[in-house]
Amino acid sequence: MNDSMDVLRDTWTVFLYNTRIVLRQRAGIVFGVLQPMLYLVLFGPLFATIGSWETLVPGLLIQVALLSAGLAGFGVVFDARSGVLERLRVTPARRVCLLLGRVLSSSVTLLIQSVMLMTVGYAFGMRAWIPGVLAALVLMGLLGVSLAALSNAVALNIGPELFAPVMTTGVVPLILLSGAFLPMSMAPGWLDALSRATPFRYVLEAVRDLFAGRYATWTVAAGVAVTVLLSAVCVTVGTRVFNRENA
Repeated sequence: MNDSMDVLRDTWTVFLYNTRIVLRQRAGIVFGVLQPMLYLVLFGPLFATIGSWETLVPGLLIQVALLSAGLAGFGVVFDARSGVLERLRVTPARRVCLLLGRVLSSSVTLLIQSVMLMTVGYAFGMRAWIPGVLAALVLMGLLGVSLAALSNAVALNIGPELFAPVMTTGVVPLILLSGAFLPMSMAPGWLDALSRATPFRYVLEAVRDLFAGRYATWTVAAGVAVTVLLSAVCVTVGTRVFNRENA
């Protein structure tokens, strides 16, 4: 019981510390959502002539997740260079708490950016159901946890100079394969099959169903299952890497 309380306390402390840093750097939050926002403003009106805002905005949410939480490992890179990571090794806080606090803070950042994007989407004409939007935010929060944990693990495993090119190069095909801009059902068979091998397509299709007010569907169930499983796997991997690197 005491161990559990210690874990919660240490995680909360690290979470508050990282969240305060993020909130003081509001420009970072804005720039993290800037590219999807530009797609929404400049590409959205054109897309709306052949599709709907309820189809486009969920795709942009996946883009935000990959660009924001997917690059959260930059924080570890900066901490390693400045010596902060080295000092954390001698603190009494458990290593898993150091990771979870960071990851949860990155997830909160993603949720703020998601709300910003959806607010602009509503202003442009999106008419998503509020219960579905709230459920989608829960999925985005879990997705943020998984991506941030994986990003931190990658940052600890490769050289600081390689992190940016490796992650940014990987993000682009994942966004396209998720069907963020056009449904992958329109793609050739080989591309559709490749898309189904990535988890983000299932999350995206679930969010689109939720936005449309369809809650009890196999698509939503698959999206939830994939998101939960991805979070569990990525947090496990991230914890092991963080423990090893900070032993």
